[in-house]
Amino acid sequence: MSRLLGLALAAVMLAALAGCTAEETGRVKPLSEDAKRELAAKGMRVDAPILLRIFKQEAELEVWKDVGGGQFELFKVYPICAWSGNLGPKQREGDRQAPEGYYVVAPSQMNPRSQLHLSFNLGYPNAYDRSYGRTGSLLMVHGECSSRGCYAMTNPQIEEIYALALEAFRGGQEKFNIHAYPFHMHDVNMAKYASHEWIDFWRNIKEGYDLFEASHRLPSVGAQNRRYVFAPGDQSVGVAAFASGGKMTMIHPSN
Repeated sequence: MSRLLGLALAAVMLAALAGCTAEETGRVKPLSEDAKRELAAKGMRVDAPILLRIFKQEAELEVWKDVGGGQFELFKVYPICAWSGNLGPKQREGDRQAPEGYYVVAPSQMNPRSQLHLSFNLGYPNAYDRSYGRTGSLLMVHGECSSRGCYAMTNPQIEEIYALALEAFRGGQEKFNIHAYPFHMHDVNMAKYASHEWIDFWRNIKEGYDLFEASHRLPSVGAQNRRYVFAPGDQSVGVAAFASGGKMTMIHPSN
């Protein structure tokens, strides 16, 4: 998607918010002055691109901000109020399992009229999920602290996260990335779960985790041969993916 088209989509989204009823727009609050001061104290622009990382076991949602040149730094960690299911990826509609993997959120996935206060759709299933025939829909990050397969926040938390996303769209970010993990993927946790049924999947997604941890730059992410494939943020994932043969589908580029 071109930058111009992305800005146009963001403009449509913001215009839609402007056309909501008073009750609906009351949910969408501007970014608070306290949050703006926190950003300024860390040298972060209000409208800079964002990245979200989710960790099930620790019940944490991280918001990262681009501080320049594609380099991300941690802004804030929000405790997840509720998530459902167990450690491991979502597989089918109705299993009440919260997804794990790599997802992208465009302006069209933001829902100011959500029955769960505010929400945005993770974009599950992605190309990797579809390669396994996985099903499911309307998997969200939302408010109201109640989960049936989603990641639920308190209403004040989702209001701030939602506002940060809207500011990033206003600043020109076409989509923001969500990296959803079972836990912080350091060696201790990987050893702890070495015999778990999902360890091969987790070793695969850890490749992307490690790339980001090493550089704080978004890796390129694709799906090929029923695996995630990654490349460092300054390279195209297609180079490595096509070298091994097989069709590769981009999930998100590095920017």
